[in-house]
Amino acid sequence: MRWFESLARRPAEVPRPADVPIAERLAEALEAARRGDYAAALGIWEPLAHAGVARAQNNIGACFAEGLGVERDRDLAFRWLALSAEAGDAVGQRNLASLYFRGEGVAQDYDRAAELYRAAAEQGDGPAQDMLSWMLLEGDMVEPDPAEARRWATAAAEQGIASAMTRIGMLHHNALGVPRDPTEAVRWWRSAALRGDADGQAMLGAACHLGAGVATDAVEAYAWLLRANAAGSALAERYLPAARARLTPDETVEAERRTAASLTGGGS
Repeated sequence: MRWFESLARRPAEVPRPADVPIAERLAEALEAARRGDYAAALGIWEPLAHAGVARAQNNIGACFAEGLGVERDRDLAFRWLALSAEAGDAVGQRNLASLYFRGEGVAQDYDRAAELYRAAAEQGDGPAQDMLSWMLLEGDMVEPDPAEARRWATAAAEQGIASAMTRIGMLHHNALGVPRDPTEAVRWWRSAALRGDADGQAMLGAACHLGAGVATDAVEAYAWLLRANAAGSALAERYLPAARARLTPDETVEAERRTAASLTGGGS
């Protein structure tokens, strides 16, 4: 989970002079956290959080949620994240939503989680857009809405979030709110696969195996399925045995070579 973010602004916004020192301090703390020096990060965040800086409140809440530099304390995590969310910080809203979604430090409440994810999504937070899209598509937690799911998945995909790209591929594959289009599904799965999304890799491998939306390619199929399986995608297990059975020994070696190659360095 992406608990921490820099002090994000929309590209069109110009920082006010009074905000610059705060942004610099937040950036300094974030760099310390990335080095694993949470004591230094908390030393910066704590006075800012008590002064009402919402992003610092989020970051302290995240530390309590994960036990980073402090003892894990779900109640304190909830209290700090709630302050950040109430102040309108998109990352705080997203992280508080995750607590409601999982029922950590607060009673599980999918409707409240979706409300907070939507608030963050409307501010342009990509991970919140992605999660809201998933909830709207699954339909087990909130009322399903494929059109809204696609809208938010597209917004997240535009920010480079690979799991959202995989979801758009599934919408086209299953004709959910859009006409069935295997070629478009493959296009999205390939984009997700190249960014390392395991389920996108599995679906691209399955498409290459079946010749759905792309020419059949047994070696390419097996290479993508191996990648997906290694990355933990349960979807790959369904196709791996049949894909393996279609290969000669030499083709198996070639598929394994492609699997080991970098996605940006001449691999499949």
